[in-house]
Amino acid sequence: MTETFVAKPGSLSDGERMVVAVGEREIGVFRHKGKLYAYSNTCLHSGGPACEGLIIARVEERILPDKTSAGLFFSDDDMHFVCPWHGYEYDIKTGECAGDRKLKLRSYPIIEKSNGIFVVT
Repeated sequence: MTETFVAKPGSLSDGERMVVAVGEREIGVFRHKGKLYAYSNTCLHSGGPACEGLIIARVEERILPDKTSAGLFFSDDDMHFVCPWHGYEYDIKTGECAGDRKLKLRSYPIIEKSNGIFVVT
C-alpha cells in the first residue's frame, strides 16, 4: 500500500473537497464534520467526474402522523455530492449512490498526520 500526499495540514476546511491525481487515478477527498473521506472520481453512470459537482444536503420528505406530507426539507445530517454530467448523487459518508444504494464508488483510506493529509492506494 502506498501513501500519497494530498494536502498540507489545515488546508482542507470542513465542507471543502479537492481532487487529486494518484498515478492514473483521480480521487476526490472531502472533509465533512471533521472527518475525511476519499472516493474514485469516476461516476458509475457514464464515467463523469463524480466528485467535482455540487455538494448539497440530502433532500428528505417529512411525513406527518396522518401520512400526509409536511413538505421537502434539507437534511441536517446527510450530505451528498453530485456528478455534474448527469446528476448522480453520492452519500459523502459512504460513497453510495443515493438513487440505488447497491451502487457505490470505490473508497480509499485517508490519513491525516502532522505533516499532511495522505490517501492510501
